[in-house]
Amino acid sequence: MITNLNGETLRFDRDENCLCILDQTKLPCEEKLLYLTSPEEIFDAIKLLKVRGAPAIGVAAAAGVAVIANNSKASDRTGFDREMEAAIKYLASSRPTAVNLFWALGRMKNIIDSNPSAGVEEIKKLLSDEAERMHAQDIEICRKIGENGAQLISDGDTVLTHCNAGRLATVKYGTALAPVYIAAEQGKSVKVFSDETRPLLQGARLTCWELVSAGIDTTVICDNMAASVMAKGMINAVFVGADRIAANYDTANKIGTYSVAVLAKHFGVPFYVCAPESTFDKSTPDGAGIPVEQRAGEEITEMWYEKRMAPDGVKTYNPAFDVTPHELITAFVTENGIIRP
Repeated sequence: MITNLNGETLRFDRDENCLCILDQTKLPCEEKLLYLTSPEEIFDAIKLLKVRGAPAIGVAAAAGVAVIANNSKASDRTGFDREMEAAIKYLASSRPTAVNLFWALGRMKNIIDSNPSAGVEEIKKLLSDEAERMHAQDIEICRKIGENGAQLISDGDTVLTHCNAGRLATVKYGTALAPVYIAAEQGKSVKVFSDETRPLLQGARLTCWELVSAGIDTTVICDNMAASVMAKGMINAVFVGADRIAANYDTANKIGTYSVAVLAKHFGVPFYVCAPESTFDKSTPDGAGIPVEQRAGEEITEMWYEKRMAPDGVKTYNPAFDVTPHELITAFVTENGIIRP
């Protein structure tokens, strides 16, 4: 049984046949590992943000498929394939915006579809192999994103980030924070301003937790303070992640990212989106076609408060993401290099 993830966010435990994750809903106060074995547990972990961040969601979903497959009692491929089709469809319904979820599930489905003559035990092994492969690839991809993005950071720079696109959003390193980690490894002095990121406070709870743990000079600010620090010339660049990038480079990311992009444009601060190639969705022409998840209003009115902070009966509007138009984005940092649309 895994008892220490050693700096990773999740891992497929092949011996115990479970998905082990760090429960991000407990951070920063408690570091708790969860061991997920059922479709319902895996679905809830993704839906309830126990595992979150587009790359991490994808790897978790792939590992979840492998776990579900290994638990199957089907004796023939017809029954097994039917079970897996239902499981993949079920996991795909957990969250609608992160394209990595569907990309990862598509890879697992392709293993099944492209090996029609394999027996049940053989296809189970192939699915487990693919889940482990995606885990390793995510680490390598994020490392390369960090190396490419570190070129954009000079010694002494201060960067601003929104939400959490660090190692907690991936298996390791992260996307938007990977350049910070690599720059620090290279000996550069880097400071980070982290938006708190209402209403779920991923910036305050998660980004600050991992950066402080890594020894990075970190300052948390309220979301509505970004303009103030930019106006004072305190920010050299903005680095954010992405949950889906349309064919024209319009980008969906955590709600509030659009506001930061507008401010960065106004103050002449470079605005960089860091994401793996799997986040680019060529089948969606532009941002208007990206589905935006709507979440419960209680996240605004009650979560994180001892008492309800809004009157009963008030309406809420709680989109999880917004879409930043491509013309506000300076460049994209991927594992294959820097793209300037």
